[in-house]
Formats: sequence, C-alpha cells, structure tokens
Amino acid sequence: MIHNLSEQHSIFSTFLGEMRDVNFQKDSMRFRKNSNRIGFVLGYEISKALAYNLHSIKTPLGISKTPLLNDQPVLATILRAGLALHEGLLEVFDKAESAFVSAYRKHSSAEHFDIEVEYLAGPDLTDKTLIISDPMLATGLSMYTVYEALLRNGQPNRVIIAATIASPEALIFLQNKMPKDTLYYVGAIDEELTAQSYIVPGMGDAGDLAYGQKLNS
Repeated sequence: MIHNLSEQHSIFSTFLGEMRDVNFQKDSMRFRKNSNRIGFVLGYEISKALAYNLHSIKTPLGISKTPLLNDQPVLATILRAGLALHEGLLEVFDKAESAFVSAYRKHSSAEHFDIEVEYLAGPDLTDKTLIISDPMLATGLSMYTVYEALLRNGQPNRVIIAATIASPEALIFLQNKMPKDTLYYVGAIDEELTAQSYIVPGMGDAGDLAYGQKLNS
C-alpha cells in the first residue's frame, strides 16, 4: 500500500516546498531541518500502522488505560543523503535501533549504472519491523539493493519504506521486488524520470544540499 502525504493539505507541503525551492536550498541548515521535519511527520504517519497493547499508566490522580507501542522498529537509512531524514524518524521512534548502509551509483555510461554497497552497520533484524528511509526513490534500485544487503542481518517480519519524493517507476519496481506486504510512505510522487534517472521536478541531490557538494570519484 502506498501512502502519499501530498494528497492532503498540511504543513508538510510547506516543508517539502522549501526543500524544492532553489532560493531556500542556499541554506543547508534549513534544508536539513526540513528533511528532519519530514522524517518526523513520516514517522508519525507510520506509527499508525504499527501494533499496540493497552497498558495501565498510573497518574497522580488515577489510572489511565493507554495504548503503547509493542516493539520499536529498526530504522535503516542510506548514507549520506538519508541522515537528516533518519534523525526525524528517530525523534518519533526514540528507542529504536539504527542501521546505516553506504550505497552509490556506479555508472557504466551516462544512462546505465549499478548500485554498489560498500558499508553496512546494523543490529539483528530477525522478526523485527524494518523501516528503510531515503530522500529520493528514483528508480528504486538503490532501495532494493540496500534491502537485500540488510537481509545479511536477519529476516524482518515487516518492511516499511519511507521517502521524501518518489517516482511512479520506482514504486512499481519496488512493488514487484519487495515483499508483497511492504508499506510505502512518501511525501510526494513526481511523474517524470529523466533518461539519467533523475526525478523531475524533484529537488536535486539531497546529500549535496544537506552536507555540501561532494567531489566526483
């Protein structure tokens, strides 16, 4: 199931609009802050799909029957672009374990590339809820490659994908490759994907905008 937060008007669209805006993009601190806010909102929306049990909470005046989250998920993100988004999710799931994966496009030509995973650090995923976040789902190949790499740490019982912007092509690709019960939470779905696999209108390179332009290697 795909949850597209842009289908309803909310302050979320302001955060996303500033991230897209070339004038606001000059302020990397604000870009990171908005990415963090988007992660928080995505986390809140995702929390509605998780399992809860009723607990008795003692207050100064009595007992409150309160539904509490059964288990914290594992939050995984793709370095480096996903760090600010990850921090927003971590503010919601503040007791969650984290996993970090380094993945990049290795081009054989201007229009063809493979995804290389160089680094993975994370906890045991066996029978846990895994939330993988990445600002941009362009082709979906990075997300799927990272998911496969994470399986080295065990088989989760549930997978949730969180992204700021996605293309229809990426969502179709992932729905055909990921477990059938995977949930997708995206801030917006942009209709155009260029021949070089960049999302239009998109917002540019999230990693560069948040942390500075990298040298090409």
